[in-house]
Amino acid sequence: MAVAKKLKSADDFMYHMYVHMNEVDKFVIFSGLKFSQFAAALEPLHHLLLLKHSYDDGSFNMHTQFEYVLDEEVPHFVKKSAESKQLCWVDFMDEKRLDHLTPMEQGELLYISHKKEPITSPFFNKLQNRFVYYSSEAEKMTKIYFRHLSDSDVLVANVFNSLIREKERSTGFWRRKVKSSIPAISPDFLRSYRSFAKEGALLSLYRIEKPKAAYGIEVRNLSEYSFLDEIWDDLNTILKTKYDELIYII
Repeated sequence: MAVAKKLKSADDFMYHMYVHMNEVDKFVIFSGLKFSQFAAALEPLHHLLLLKHSYDDGSFNMHTQFEYVLDEEVPHFVKKSAESKQLCWVDFMDEKRLDHLTPMEQGELLYISHKKEPITSPFFNKLQNRFVYYSSEAEKMTKIYFRHLSDSDVLVANVFNSLIREKERSTGFWRRKVKSSIPAISPDFLRSYRSFAKEGALLSLYRIEKPKAAYGIEVRNLSEYSFLDEIWDDLNTILKTKYDELIYII
């Protein structure tokens, strides 16, 4: 008699990330992504201009009246910001550039922090920023503008690869032989799944034990969801539905 395959629940997975990409406006909405994961995946970050935060150790720019974080202080900022309810920042190359921001440009930065979208462009020539980063714990959402949208593929790939390396280190302790190579996914390979991200997709990582250890990412189209908290409320129900695509990582 055939044994019915057990359906996975949320606890059978290592990690879930929701991704919704807007290629035209060059932003991606994430849910399940931590700031520490972003910083580790796309390091090194340059100076950060703080637009919405609860950080007490920043430097102060007199011209703009904004606080900022020097590049060498970013690791400390990442650690201290782990419990931030809201966070919004723009990276920049040189403090002297802050002193040349016009009142209009400063107003545009404030608008971004308030409305989570730019008046014109999220990228400022004087700042030469690669990112605009906004996160809200209440909304379970992180919205990131990428000057180079390919950085979003690097981010997602590196987050998953980091989780796989951590898992392999924890299981490798009990093995007599250390694996010569650890499974990993490349940003270029992940880019081929952008069609799912454009609709809004849940990426669910798990470990495959047999016939040999590997990893899989189940991809589910969640275009019908408008509110991110509903995804996490319905997670077990969502996982009982057939995935739209399965990515093997070996």
